[in-house]
Amino acid sequence: AALKAAADADKEGPTIFDKIVAKEIPADVIYEDDLCLAFRDVNPQAPTHFLVIPKARSGLTQLSKAVEAHKGLLGHLIYVAQDVAKKEGLGEGFRLVINDGPNGCQSVYHLHIHCLGGRQLTWPPG
Repeated sequence: AALKAAADADKEGPTIFDKIVAKEIPADVIYEDDLCLAFRDVNPQAPTHFLVIPKARSGLTQLSKAVEAHKGLLGHLIYVAQDVAKKEGLGEGFRLVINDGPNGCQSVYHLHIHCLGGRQLTWPPG
């Protein structure tokens, strides 16, 4: 029931990320499996900047909309992010960012993980 309620959040129609998954919009894909897709950000904020997204939103328009049934997928997305980061030469370190909601500066309501690296990142962000 909770997963169905979360999926109701998908009623806004396809996002740009849904269109990338459907191959309606081109992207520089660097990883793909049955559950997720990783591709380079079109507006990179670091020398290496890619996104990892679930192929199906399944209610994951925001991290704060996650339900217990999403735990496996969320773990998979983070695992893929670190694996792709290593393959992209970010063995010295990288940052994963998930923006959530308006105050978190989320611009696309389809959960996505930013992976940034390739230079010394500073703290605090934003």
